Amino acid sequence: MGRAFEYRKATKMKRWGNMARVFTKLGKQITIAAREGGPDPETNPRLRVLVQQSKKENMPKENVERAIKKATSKDEADYKEMVYEGYGPNGIAIVVETATDNPTRTVANIRSYFNRYGGSLGTTGSLQFLFEHKCVFKISAKEGVSLEDLELELIDYGVDELVEDEDGIVLYGEFQSYSSIQKHLEENGFEIHSAEFERIPNDIKELNEEQKAQVQKLLDKIEDDEDVQNVFHNMSED
Repeated sequence: MGRAFEYRKATKMKRWGNMARVFTKLGKQITIAAREGGPDPETNPRLRVLVQQSKKENMPKENVERAIKKATSKDEADYKEMVYEGYGPNGIAIVVETATDNPTRTVANIRSYFNRYGGSLGTTGSLQFLFEHKCVFKISAKEGVSLEDLELELIDYGVDELVEDEDGIVLYGEFQSYSSIQKHLEENGFEIHSAEFERIPNDIKELNEEQKAQVQKLLDKIEDDEDVQNVFHNMSED
């Protein structure tokens, strides 16, 4: 079982939090996808997967429709995807992905969290070398298709890690391979539960319990911000 999967398994639930936050984050992603690729899921692959994911999360249909409508409404504020990078206490690298209608407000908030909890916000791209940017698909197992056969089938489309968990199969691929992986899965009848982008740390940093608690205060504060979509870091969760 690979490093990426173990890291993801430990952090995933923390990052998404409760149902209300899931709906808020998915809603923003749906709006951004609809603005970039059009409001019709049939012709917009990214939006299609997000709509499927919203059903799995029991997100009300009217929330989905409202999020799509926001993408074409001139009265609605425009969401921008902004990424912030910095170091928390004890040298922990932190990458913060946001979707915001006011980048000035968001960067001021994120900087204040770092400063308040013993960290410092860096420049964009300064921590890129510490993380691998991956696309991550969660799919249902398919009868008659073994994990080994599926891995051989998908390797040509950019999948570089494939693992089973209790709910299905998790596929990891290169960031730029998202579209080709999704297209192959759909064309071959695989049920896609979710499709996301994650930043997997190249090296995990071990801290003692007191140091972890210091970092966790900062992570919790960042994740509570309504503009924040995802927070990635290289602190060991063990």
